Amino acid sequence: MATILSFVILIFSIIVHEVAHGYAADSMGDPTARLNGRLTLNPIPHIDLMGSIIIPALLVFTGSSILFGWAKPVPYNPYNLRNSRWGEAFVAIAGSATNLLLAIIFGLIVRFGSATLPPAAISIAVGITFINLFLGLFNLIPFPPLDGFTALRSALPWHLSSGLSRFEQNVRTAGALSLILFLIIFSYVFVDPFFNLVLWIFRLITGTSV
Repeated sequence: MATILSFVILIFSIIVHEVAHGYAADSMGDPTARLNGRLTLNPIPHIDLMGSIIIPALLVFTGSSILFGWAKPVPYNPYNLRNSRWGEAFVAIAGSATNLLLAIIFGLIVRFGSATLPPAAISIAVGITFINLFLGLFNLIPFPPLDGFTALRSALPWHLSSGLSRFEQNVRTAGALSLILFLIIFSYVFVDPFFNLVLWIFRLITGTSV
């Protein structure tokens, strides 16, 4: 039951992440996501079979220390954004910012509601806090196609961002191979310090451990 709950929370958190991108773009003057019906929490328009079902299910049901997945990217046109200098960075950060905000809200529910709320509600709040912390921080890693890379590329001066754009294009050309290679390197080199960081922030917010 706990595994199924974690899977559901992960899918919901991924979808909220993408919807946040769409709302950020819409607020900056680009209606593309809204016109494509993507400003909704209805999972159907967002589900990507591989990224939203298969990979998250494999990670959750095998007890992986990595919680990762993706929905269909919310479409937006950076040329429609009112702030050409910072608009794309704002849209990129919106997904992770929303995940981290959810983590803070539900983490505080864990901290202050443990004595009054039912254990089942606290268990759900714990899951939402941890998974959204993991997703929010993971997506801030500056490697394409993660949001941290997009934000960094968009915020840098043109003579620096152009080099990152070429690197991003090379990574995208490699397709799934680049993502698999990144996840392998992350799993063997960075997952332990990253996981410890997530746990430390989780304890800081909730006052307890997972």
